[in-house]
Amino acid sequence: MYKTAIVIGAGMAGLATARALAVRGYKVNVIERTHRAVGASIRNFGMIWPIGQPDGELYERAMLSRSIWKQVCQDAHIWHDAVGSLHVANQPAEMNVISELATIFRHRGYQLLSADETLKKSAPVVRENLMGSLYSPDEMIIDPRVAIQTIPAWLSEKYMVEFTWGKTVTAIDYPDVYTGEDMLSADEIFLCSGADFETVYPELFSKQALVKCKLQMMRMAAQQERIGPPLCGALSLVHYNSFKAAPSLGQLKKRFDEQYPDYLKWGIHVMVAQNQAGELTVGDSHEYDHTHDPFDKQFINQLILDYLKTFASFGNEQIIETWNGIYPKLTNGEAHLVIRPEQGVTIINGLGGAGMTLGFGLAEQVVAA
Repeated sequence: MYKTAIVIGAGMAGLATARALAVRGYKVNVIERTHRAVGASIRNFGMIWPIGQPDGELYERAMLSRSIWKQVCQDAHIWHDAVGSLHVANQPAEMNVISELATIFRHRGYQLLSADETLKKSAPVVRENLMGSLYSPDEMIIDPRVAIQTIPAWLSEKYMVEFTWGKTVTAIDYPDVYTGEDMLSADEIFLCSGADFETVYPELFSKQALVKCKLQMMRMAAQQERIGPPLCGALSLVHYNSFKAAPSLGQLKKRFDEQYPDYLKWGIHVMVAQNQAGELTVGDSHEYDHTHDPFDKQFINQLILDYLKTFASFGNEQIIETWNGIYPKLTNGEAHLVIRPEQGVTIINGLGGAGMTLGFGLAEQVVAA
């Protein structure tokens, strides 16, 4: 007799959980309040980004996610590009940090590239002031808009996962899940509700160290050429936890405090990734609050574009889309929130900006346990 499971939410965490259950023989029903996934899971770069995770459990989870992503993409015929990543240095202090990181993370295959080697790796990198770059082979790009829309059909076809779209779960009383007047039951219930802390278990969520992060992003028109690895300016060096391993990072941070105060105030670090259509996703910023206004700030987008010009230049820089996304972020330094509010119910949330990178791995580990 098979076991049954209900997964609430068809974003990255929900789809990853549904997959982890389905491969173990569960009969899975995914309930999503919208008619297709439109939240943070489709509003990102599509980066599977192990370079951002420190050694140990989180890096291993990121690499597990990467391996699952590759399997899913191959099986579901989803475009993916395992092209690595490139962090560009234009100042001596930036070069010192990436040099240290190349040594510290030699076991990951990082390479310290000269200016000429960098330009061979990625033609759009600006030559002026270029000192070198840090190349990592681990990173992989997908198009989240395509992948998050394709995976449900693949799960349905391969594992008979059922999807209930346009239904909001209003309450859980194990083993029952309520969507208004309708009720479903299952052996296991997983709540993967993303930034919606208000609908189910609101009092429990209010006690967690959770805040909502709003980011702004843009898309440039399709380019005639591939840009190679996704490109990152040096501001990214003070954003990711893994880079804290560099002894001279504090000196770089002090320099940025003086040179880029507005960028740090709005949590801006600048990256660009290319999708299968040749379009460029550019971002991003980070604002933290419990409730965000719905409006994009033009000056933030301009700051992003101004900094992008310092390290990359493209043949077609027409902006064809702008948007913002909101995701849950833990303020206590933890990488995720996994709690059991009652027997048979598991909440998976709070992956911050690393849902694409850690989601598959975390769900695999939680379900396996």
